[in-house]
Amino acid sequence: MSLTNEQLQAHLKDPAVFCCRTPKGTKISADNLEDPGLFPDMVDAGLIELSDNGLTIEQVLGATLLEDADALVSITADLLDAVQEPAKAEAEEKPAAEEKATMTQDPVGGSGMIRIEIGKAEKFDGLKLEVPVLAGGAQGAVAGGAAPVVGEKKVLHKLVKKHIKITDAKIGNETSIKDGVITIDKNIVKEALKEDVLVKSLELDVIHPDNRHVETETIMDVVPIATKIEGKLGEGVTKIVDGAVFMLTGVDEDGVQIHEFGSSEGYLDEQMFFGHPGCADENDIIIRCHAVVQRLTGMTRPGPLAAHKCQDHIIQAVRNELKDYEGEVVKEEVCEDVRHPGKPRILLVKEIMGQGAMHDNCLCPNEPCGVAGGRMNVDLGNVPLVLNSNEIRDGAVHALTCIGPATKEMTRHYIREPLIEGLAEDDEIDLVGVCLVGSPQVNDEKMWVSERLGSTLDSLSLDGVIITTEGFGNNHIDFVEHIGQAGSRGIPVVGVSFCAYQGQLVVGNEFADAMVEENLDAGGFENDIAGCNCITPEVAARAIQMLKNKIEGVKVLPAEKKWNHAVINENNKILGLPESKLVESGTDH
Repeated sequence: MSLTNEQLQAHLKDPAVFCCRTPKGTKISADNLEDPGLFPDMVDAGLIELSDNGLTIEQVLGATLLEDADALVSITADLLDAVQEPAKAEAEEKPAAEEKATMTQDPVGGSGMIRIEIGKAEKFDGLKLEVPVLAGGAQGAVAGGAAPVVGEKKVLHKLVKKHIKITDAKIGNETSIKDGVITIDKNIVKEALKEDVLVKSLELDVIHPDNRHVETETIMDVVPIATKIEGKLGEGVTKIVDGAVFMLTGVDEDGVQIHEFGSSEGYLDEQMFFGHPGCADENDIIIRCHAVVQRLTGMTRPGPLAAHKCQDHIIQAVRNELKDYEGEVVKEEVCEDVRHPGKPRILLVKEIMGQGAMHDNCLCPNEPCGVAGGRMNVDLGNVPLVLNSNEIRDGAVHALTCIGPATKEMTRHYIREPLIEGLAEDDEIDLVGVCLVGSPQVNDEKMWVSERLGSTLDSLSLDGVIITTEGFGNNHIDFVEHIGQAGSRGIPVVGVSFCAYQGQLVVGNEFADAMVEENLDAGGFENDIAGCNCITPEVAARAIQMLKNKIEGVKVLPAEKKWNHAVINENNKILGLPESKLVESGTDH
């Protein structure tokens, strides 16, 4: 495949290889050269062998071929009438780096510089550069336009989340909250079953932090207990329980786990990544709701949804008690949906599952993290839906998806999504909103939905986009297409996904050049540990910084061909983040 002129400029110093059989007397141009981006895979497949004496692309351009040459052959000096002199590099670029350059930007209150440091070079001990950072709205300035005027921040919506301390939970003869203890009426399951006939039975029990080595069926969801006190979703006051969460598990009447790609049944202390955003925290009490659904409905839309509806009936009874409970407020979290005029306009795009069957989500329910009153994104046609950051942080998404446990963003994940929290609290950017876009099953529908996302991007006059997806494989098709929708419009874009070893992208485009990895499994697999390979605060920090670098015009170095966790930890180190430790399946978390 010959090079485009744009690819040519990007690969001038890469090896020159003929893309096809080339006759004697040809004046070499981009049309005759193979794309160096394909070389790693071609070398692995044995299709080419790069010569140690091979010339670079800039050395062969314009030279005349002295004899016929076969395809996929390295171009050496003896094949040409002359070797072109490479353009002299700038002084800063003369050392040949043996280690990758690292790039960081000072945080708010810093010196306003981007630092580029090469830790080791062939002839020098090291090289450091400092480049001034453009103040706000950098894209226009980089492109030669006038920098936008930076105005005072505007608070569009204010949400107060009051975290109420809970010290214990138990199953009893009434539903109440007294003196920090949640009690749930054991007979409530009879009323809950009336929510959907597909649920044949429900069981409730309580799992305390010191007794987690208990067997569990597959973990379908972790749901916080939260309720509106004032205002609507995304503003006003919300009470949220601190110290206890609901966990939904499920099988069908034949004992088949309600799951798809991987199941998290086993011992609970081994099958959940405690402390990750979507999971129970280390000291949380878990109220387990186990559902048995009608046989053969576990892999359909109605089956899993029925289990969620019945659990939501039980949670609502607790919510009703929480509304009037005046317990200890351990934390008052103020969430502001803020606009920063003149700062780079950023949109977070979260691709959510929308393939039907077990892949759906309930959006904008009546109560935070609830089901009742919500709309399913599959029924909405998976079209892009833009919400403000506070709506998401107030529980606008109830996760119904039963994808691989490690990459599943559970309901609790959304109400404390690290990327939304990081973007919303960053004074250097203007977070326009959060766009939820479903991932359909059929390719034609994927492309249609992605085009609708492109139109949405057009209407928002953006300076940058971060695109995330849970899971991998089928949804990576539209994930990469979404990245292309942004990149083709000249919008700097960063992708966030689980890829590692098992989830490597099978499609790509020229705009998928800034990717952030979520994996924490030692082998790079979907390891069936609930919430393991999802967005964490460290992942969010890397994604936000990478987008800032792209907006400022800082070159993002190509990723290594194969997943390497050491690169992730090096980037964490640059940003002052803790080392991300990999886990082995079957160990405590």
